[in-house]
Amino acid sequence: MIGRLRGILEVKKPPHLLIEVGGIGYEVQSPMSTIYQLPAIGLPVTLFTHFHVREDAQILYGFHEERERALFRALIKVSGVGPKMALTILSGIDVMQFIQCVDRRETALLVRLPGVGKKTAERLIVEMAGRLSTTVTEDESFSRKLFEPSVAFAAPMEAEEEAVSALIALGYKPQEATRFISRVLFEGATSEELIRRALQGLAKA
Repeated sequence: MIGRLRGILEVKKPPHLLIEVGGIGYEVQSPMSTIYQLPAIGLPVTLFTHFHVREDAQILYGFHEERERALFRALIKVSGVGPKMALTILSGIDVMQFIQCVDRRETALLVRLPGVGKKTAERLIVEMAGRLSTTVTEDESFSRKLFEPSVAFAAPMEAEEEAVSALIALGYKPQEATRFISRVLFEGATSEELIRRALQGLAKA
């Protein structure tokens, strides 16, 4: 079992990463909550990992915080929730938001995420209730700063394309991904900033 990687960040194309450790390049998939915290290409990085094995693939998932990995592992134990959906959930809402959804039995925020229908959201809340206390901690504020809406059309094309590709990889339809990113374009934006704004806008919708 690979529990942690410490190496050099070689590639960052959300949600895909390449981490070089001792001359070996590890392909990793990470939620946007982790990608927002990554250093620049070529710098050292440490990720807590989950190694997922299935019949047709072996996939390594990486997380900035242990509690993100813990929630990911709890999510994939829920009936009908696989690693891809768990990654989407962690990309669309943070750990504390998920805790509040479960505690308050609110499905509205969950059903806005791609692939999460009403029945799946209800199942998540029922099966995760009472399990979160041993999965994550509530030692930080739930609040977080949201970007103010700002629309322009001068973002580098590469950043825009990477942001659209990331949303598609997270489960959004191509037309939806293009529309969401076009709403938050601004001059000098990185792909991570565009993705963050798009996801935050969806969470507030």
